[in-house]
Amino acid sequence: MPLLNLKVMEGVFSAEQKQEMISRLTETMVEIEGEGMRGVTWVVVEEVQSGDWGIGGQALRTEDVKALQGTAPQLASR
Repeated sequence: MPLLNLKVMEGVFSAEQKQEMISRLTETMVEIEGEGMRGVTWVVVEEVQSGDWGIGGQALRTEDVKALQGTAPQLASR
């Protein structure tokens, strides 16, 4: 029984986008292991608090990630 634990930053993805992630990840497991995996594939989407996620020694905030997505004007100033 696969358990897929997906961590995303809070406030970046909508409920609809998170549902799509769950659906697509489940479909990927079904493609790899067969239809029998559908009913036993668990997907958990965990939101990490803004500022509690870091890369390259710098904490990232929701605004930073949205800027990388192109949905905010620029990286938030530090």
